[in-house]
Amino acid sequence: MQSRCDDPAPAELTRGIDQLNAGELFEQHETLETLWRATAAPARGLYHGILQVGVGLHHWSRGNFHGAAVLMGEGIERLRPFEPRCQGVDVAALIADATALRDELLRLGPERIGERDARTALRVRRL
Repeated sequence: MQSRCDDPAPAELTRGIDQLNAGELFEQHETLETLWRATAAPARGLYHGILQVGVGLHHWSRGNFHGAAVLMGEGIERLRPFEPRCQGVDVAALIADATALRDELLRLGPERIGERDARTALRVRRL
């Protein structure tokens, strides 16, 4: 399957975003990984980027500072080519919000990672 930014969002993307927004971080991983693996360029990177940001939040919620910082950073970078929007996703806002959260994580450090509930810290907006 090949998708482009002007295509409507596939059902799996909508479901994965709904799961992420509801704090169902493991479930969003399962949903978006299946979509990502089944998709060819160019939109494949969009799905992978959202997936990695969500998995980063999952690591954060489990106290894994290194995993959270690395995956969130990788996800943010994967999303950049899709700014400002792609398949109805406000990618620019997602990058800004995920970057602010990652910066907060880095300020907290591994000692204080539990001070923020990462499960519901991010909402992916649709246009």
